[in-house]
Amino acid sequence: MNELTSDLKSLYEATLNNLKSSKANNTLRAYKSDFRDFEAFCAKHGLNSLPSEPKIVSLYLTHLSKNSKFSTLRRRLVSISMVHKLKGHYLDIKHPIILENLMGIKRVKGNIQNGKKPLLINHLKTIINVINEEKIGDIKKLRDKSIILIGFGGGFRRSELVSINYEDLEFVQEGIKITIRRSKTDQFGEGMIKGLPYFTNEKYCPVNNLKKWLEISKIKSGPIFKRFSKGLNLTSERLSDQSVVILIKEYLNIAGIENKNFAGHSLRSGFATVAADSGADERSIMAMTGHKTSQMVRRYIREANIFKNNALNKIKI
Repeated sequence: MNELTSDLKSLYEATLNNLKSSKANNTLRAYKSDFRDFEAFCAKHGLNSLPSEPKIVSLYLTHLSKNSKFSTLRRRLVSISMVHKLKGHYLDIKHPIILENLMGIKRVKGNIQNGKKPLLINHLKTIINVINEEKIGDIKKLRDKSIILIGFGGGFRRSELVSINYEDLEFVQEGIKITIRRSKTDQFGEGMIKGLPYFTNEKYCPVNNLKKWLEISKIKSGPIFKRFSKGLNLTSERLSDQSVVILIKEYLNIAGIENKNFAGHSLRSGFATVAADSGADERSIMAMTGHKTSQMVRRYIREANIFKNNALNKIKI
């Protein structure tokens, strides 16, 4: 009997671990963070947050809609639902009181997404030129240029960019192959390989700049993008994804470009927008960025072609 109880206990613990592993750590943290806001709302009004009910969730969404984007409401709803599931409670998020309320909110607020600005070719060249003119050591110049050029050239998410290890690189005659072992949309670690060719202009070439960075840094294993300590001494610590945002904003600011609406995602969206503007089809863009659906890529293509395929161009005045 004790042996059976022990087996069930170990199975229970293994099942809990499987449930936790089904979501990335960042996703679980986001669920918890969102749910804390829902908990605070319920506590303030004397309502039950766990288990809760559709009527309470609907009230919370209405409260949230006053100062939040519609996309935030949808994300919070998913988080509330997932926390209920993980805790063994059922919550009907498709209940009419929730769905009808969301439809009403959407009609009133609209659902326009104001994303961060893409980093376009003129921005990219400006940043590289600014870095070259900065009075800093060559080692920092090469690291920063490599981060930005590789990030743009491969349409990387910032988390993917800082996760690259030396072992993930393969220099070939045409350029470089970079293996991405895990990403936001690849939670099972199937991986993908991105190929970055040599550019004609070496100054802005991701491959050439990365080669020079690896030579000067003498990195032969582990993270390729690392932190500096005081005195520009290279540490063994991997650069954080937030550092990518800071770098972009810093160099845009030095260049005199308003940086408020730029972020780490600007590298990825910039690549997709410029590729679309240059005539690349959505499949080839998705093959590089790793988008699983064409919805966002088509949005980049539409924005890139807003003047190119404008019907007003046919009107002669």
